[in-house]
Amino acid sequence: MGDDVTDWLAANAVPLDSLDAGAPAGDLAPLRRVLGEARVVGLGESTHGTAEFFRLKHRLLEFLVRELDFGALAMEASAASAGAVDAYVRYGTGDPVTALDRLGFWTWKTYEVLALVEWLREYNRALPEARRVRFVGVDPQRSAGSAEEVHAFLRQVAPERAAAVHRTLRAIGDSTPAGDLEGGGELHAGARQLLDELVDRREGHAALAGAAATDRAIAHARNLVRAADLARRPPLGTDGRTEEGSLAARDRHMAEAVAELHDSTGLRTAVWAHNSHVMTGRYAAGVPAMGRHLRERYGDGYYALGLLLGKGAFRARTGSTRARPPRRHGIGGGGPKSVEGRLAAAHRDDHLIDLRAARGEPAVEAWLAERHYLRSFGAGVPRFSYRFELAPTVLAEEYDGLAYVRRSTCTRPLPLPPEPGSR
Repeated sequence: MGDDVTDWLAANAVPLDSLDAGAPAGDLAPLRRVLGEARVVGLGESTHGTAEFFRLKHRLLEFLVRELDFGALAMEASAASAGAVDAYVRYGTGDPVTALDRLGFWTWKTYEVLALVEWLREYNRALPEARRVRFVGVDPQRSAGSAEEVHAFLRQVAPERAAAVHRTLRAIGDSTPAGDLEGGGELHAGARQLLDELVDRREGHAALAGAAATDRAIAHARNLVRAADLARRPPLGTDGRTEEGSLAARDRHMAEAVAELHDSTGLRTAVWAHNSHVMTGRYAAGVPAMGRHLRERYGDGYYALGLLLGKGAFRARTGSTRARPPRRHGIGGGGPKSVEGRLAAAHRDDHLIDLRAARGEPAVEAWLAERHYLRSFGAGVPRFSYRFELAPTVLAEEYDGLAYVRRSTCTRPLPLPPEPGSR
C-alpha cells in the first residue's frame, strides 16, 4: 500500500471517542454529511459474537434516530417472531428477554442487544405512537410464529379454510432453509395461493377481524411464502446456478422485507446484519447479498457500513451444528496485508472511514478497486483453521464505509427466560 493511500486513510479516519451509547455525539458529527441523504443504512459486523460491534451499532442507531430522524430498525432475525420485540419497544408490553429468545438466534440473546431494546423502549416512551421507532425482523427463517398467526386468523374469519390448510402451515412453520422439505414445491404453491386469497379478500376479512389484524395476517402469510421458498431450494442451487439456491433466496427475501418496511412507512431504516448481508456485492460462492439488492433499489440512498475487528475474542459455535453451544474463540491481528491491518496502520484506535470520500482520489480509488482480504465469521467457525481464514473483498464493490474496532471481546449471553408458569 503506497504512502498516498496510507496518508488518505489516516487523514479521513473519524476517531471514535467511545463505543458506548449515551456518550456525547460530537465525534459522530461527520456522519451528518455522510448519511444525510441515506434512506437505508446497513450496519454490518464481521462476527456475530463481538460485544464491541453491538455496542457501537447501538451507539450509531442512537445517533441515526436522534440526529437523522431514522424511524425503524430492521434486524437479521425471525420475521415471524419480531413482533414481540416491537410490541415491547413501542408499547412496553411483554418481557424483553423472552421476546429476544423468541427471535430464534443465539446471537441476539445477549445483554448488549437487551441494552439496545431497553433504550428503544425508553426513547419511545415519551413519543406519540406515530413517531415511535419500530423494530422489525426480516429473516424468513424460523417461521412457526407466522404459521400460528395465520392459522389463528383463519379460525376467526374462515374456519373451514383454517382446517384445510392446517397441515400445510405446520409443515412450513417447522421447515428449515435448504432442509429438503418433502413436497416443497407443492407447499410453496399452497402458501402462495393462501397469500393471494388473503389479499383478494382483505376487505371482507377486515370487516370481521379489523384492518390491523388482517394486514398482520397478510404479512405473516407473505413470510410463509418466503420460508417455503427457502426450504425447497438447495443452498447453492444446482448446476452452478448460485442465484437459485436458498442462500441467494434468503438475501433476496430479506431485501424485499426491508424495502416493504421502508416503502410502506416512509421511515428511514437502519439494517442490523452480518457484513456478508449488508455488503453491496456477493459472498460465499457468488451469492448476491441483501445489500446488493438494496443498492439496485435505492442507489446511493443505501449506505453499507462494514464493521471490522483488530484482535481479541468473539463468540461462535464450533462448526455449523446448532446443538453445540457458542464458545469463546481467540483471534490475533489480521496481518499487514489484510484490510484490518492496513486500517490499523493508518489509525490504530477505533475509527470510522467513509470510502465514498475517495471519489476523485486516483491512488485510493485504485486501491479500493483491487482485491484484498478481511476476516468474516458467521454463527459457526471451524475448530482451528478459522484463525487463518481471510475472505476476498473488493472494497469499492462491497462497502461504502468501514468501522474499525481495535479490540474485540465476547458478547455476554442472557440467561434463559423462565418457563411459563414457573416462579
